[in-house]
Amino acid sequence: MSEAPLRFPVSRPVLAGRERDYVCDAIDSEWISSTGPYIGRFESAVSDYLGIEEGLSVCNGTVAIHLACLALGLRPGQDVIVPSLTFVASANAVAYCGANPVFADCDPETWNITRESLEAVWTPSTAGVIAVHLYGLPAPMKEITELCEERGAWCIEDCAQGFGAKIDGQCVGSFGDASSFSFFGNKIISTGEGGMVFVRDSQKRTFARMLRGQGMDLNRRYWHPIIGYNYRMTNVAAAIGLGQVEKADLHLGERRRIAAHYAEALKPLADEGLIALPVEPEGYHNVHWLFSITVAGGAGVRDRVGARLRAVHGVENRPFFVPMHKLPMYDRGQSLPNSESASRCGLNLPTYTGLAAADLDVICEAIHEEVRRESRVKVAA
Repeated sequence: MSEAPLRFPVSRPVLAGRERDYVCDAIDSEWISSTGPYIGRFESAVSDYLGIEEGLSVCNGTVAIHLACLALGLRPGQDVIVPSLTFVASANAVAYCGANPVFADCDPETWNITRESLEAVWTPSTAGVIAVHLYGLPAPMKEITELCEERGAWCIEDCAQGFGAKIDGQCVGSFGDASSFSFFGNKIISTGEGGMVFVRDSQKRTFARMLRGQGMDLNRRYWHPIIGYNYRMTNVAAAIGLGQVEKADLHLGERRRIAAHYAEALKPLADEGLIALPVEPEGYHNVHWLFSITVAGGAGVRDRVGARLRAVHGVENRPFFVPMHKLPMYDRGQSLPNSESASRCGLNLPTYTGLAAADLDVICEAIHEEVRRESRVKVAA
């Protein structure tokens, strides 16, 4: 069977604003490295949009988590609780500090960690928690931060997948002691590669700023009182980002539109128990970085549905993340059944600005066809 041409990618960057104008201006000005006016303009634009004080732009989302850990004083040998069901960067940043990622299970419906799942793996050495807003749905930050405060631990929000998501009108990234964002090419707001870190405490924020720039004193050039990193964003990347954040309402609105279309068109499959749709608890605003479903029947069914969507219909899709407690460097024999189940069944669907209603109809018809095909095969067996 020959494979159909790719018609609908899972994600693609959409440059619908003044990105080109700003990049050309940055190039014409010859400020193309990690200094230049677009750095500050982009930082201010993101901070203002999210309502969080003084973001620090960085070269990618992973180093944003690393800087947050360092700014909050994470030391070797300490434990940090991380959701198992997310991208590996969240745990790797903890390991960079010589600390130990401890993995928490997810809620079976939201796919996010909960207060209860954190309590189940809390240790005497727990220094903090990294809460991830998986696929765009906020984690229960009020409950998580309350637990951290009760136990004298800090909390970092990993908002790589949740730019613009809200709880009771408050943007994620503003609940924890620090937060990190990714602006990779497939994110809601992109700079190609890039990220941003927010640190609530002003002294710790200054420390993060020094660490970002090779540990150089902020008021004395070439004086380096600490060992730092070159984690800075370029002026060109920031120029792209400024054009993107100026269109943030467009990109976020498009994801809500796309999610509503998917939810309505795929509801019959959900009503029959053949798939499960993403949820949105009351007061939570899901930005649907990727519209994600779970397919009944386990990994075999999910994989066959996904393979035929790509090969027959040209619809790219991706499985959920492999739970980190199952990765070779972090596998300690732990069992987290909800994360493992979601990972076996989860499927990410095309989600990006400009995906037309007619395109979504084609995608949903293909999903109906392939999910029902697998259901018929199961009944026949």
